Amino acid sequence: MKKYLLGICSYNEGEKIKRVIKRFNDYHCYDVLILDDGTTDGSLDNFPPGLPLKIIRNETTKGAGFGIRQIVDYARPLGYETVFLVAGNDKDAPEDIDKLKKAIEEGYDFVQGSRYLKGGRYGRMPLYRTIATRFIHPFLFSLITRRMITDSTNGLRAIRLSIFDDKRLDINQAWLDHYELEPYLFYKVIQLGYKIKEVPVTKIYPPAHEGYTKMKPFSGWWSILRPLVYLGLGIKK
Repeated sequence: MKKYLLGICSYNEGEKIKRVIKRFNDYHCYDVLILDDGTTDGSLDNFPPGLPLKIIRNETTKGAGFGIRQIVDYARPLGYETVFLVAGNDKDAPEDIDKLKKAIEEGYDFVQGSRYLKGGRYGRMPLYRTIATRFIHPFLFSLITRRMITDSTNGLRAIRLSIFDDKRLDINQAWLDHYELEPYLFYKVIQLGYKIKEVPVTKIYPPAHEGYTKMKPFSGWWSILRPLVYLGLGIKK
């Protein structure tokens, strides 16, 4: 039984998810779980035989937050210590898992990857997305949490699963099913006093013709900003 589970959410990622499976293959360090969120493009139908990975399939698309909740719910009863969350569209670098793992072993409870810390890298990002992820969201997030954070929307992170024993951390709220869960969780671990750390990572978006994000304008942006509004104003807990 390994201490670490690497969780990958995927929805119609085509060749990108195949590259992720090929690249994130340190099976001596972690087990791999793929959360198929209603994929219809056939990208998760066939794998080379013998790969030690588990797939959970949703018949319909539930949302990114719902998928992360499923990964957590799978990992906890099996006794994993920590889950690493990795994008299914081949944006993340396998070597950065060692940085997350090192911080967890140093005693941190929540380790956030940051492309904007010294030593981090990013590429192929549209200008509007760079502005939003480097300036707007981190500024608002830092203001509300009263802690300086450089990259509040990066999905590459490590979470010590024992934090979910805390009843003040309620990830099972229906309003967290889409992009809301990730900023909600980051906000709550800061608010509740858990040990957090940012580490520099690489985030290189896939070529535009392959589709670099599933987030829709306006509704997706509101989804990722909504937790800051609700939590900052005390509307949700």
